[in-house]
Amino acid sequence: MIGSVSQHQAWPGWMTGTEGRNPGPSHHFKGFKVAVISRDSARLDRLKDFVSPSTKGNLITLVGNVGSEDGAEEAKQALLKLVGNVTDVVSSLGFSWWQGGPPHTQTVKELNWVIDTLLLSTFTSWKAFFPLVRDDSDCTYTFITGGAGDKLLMPGTGFLTVGAASALAFCQILREEYPDVSCKLNQVKINTGVGTPERMAPGFLNHLELGEAVATLIERRTASHTVYPVSCPADLKTVILEGNL
Repeated sequence: MIGSVSQHQAWPGWMTGTEGRNPGPSHHFKGFKVAVISRDSARLDRLKDFVSPSTKGNLITLVGNVGSEDGAEEAKQALLKLVGNVTDVVSSLGFSWWQGGPPHTQTVKELNWVIDTLLLSTFTSWKAFFPLVRDDSDCTYTFITGGAGDKLLMPGTGFLTVGAASALAFCQILREEYPDVSCKLNQVKINTGVGTPERMAPGFLNHLELGEAVATLIERRTASHTVYPVSCPADLKTVILEGNL
């Protein structure tokens, strides 16, 4: 989640996987207070090391499990005690890659794990935190999703497609079930890889530039119920910053 220092107390951003790391630091540099929730305390420590000392005071980290109803509620209450108010939520949950093999080699347990990680955690965190922002037109809820749900990326990644498609469907039904909700409800759909400068490949998004673009989208608070597809670095400017869908 995220909250603008100039108006409110804090915003939270889920931290899991490559994409989940992006929004936090960028908001941090743009003058937001940022709360990042993760089950992995070591990952939170790495995030603290990544942020510059001059702005580290605006970063709030919280160990919690938003992947269950009880855990998400506990994380919400703990966060509210720390910050008092939440203005923006960025949800980027799950993992960025899975290649466990073709379906006939997998188990129901593995499929349940993928669905739980990519879909159920998105639902439980939304159920807990959406009420904090839904009735305020100056608040936002932004999902960061991936394009793996559109097609099989390569042999052996089928369960990734199933889980990612479930998350895409969930975002769609929220837009249609809540057409008149006051807060800005949007989705950034990333159809390419995301990497750090030292781990870039052709067509990949720089994780800092992606975070900057998401922060700008949240700052603007203009469009709602919109999907922003990002397939290459140029889209960060044309799609998100200029709104050319």
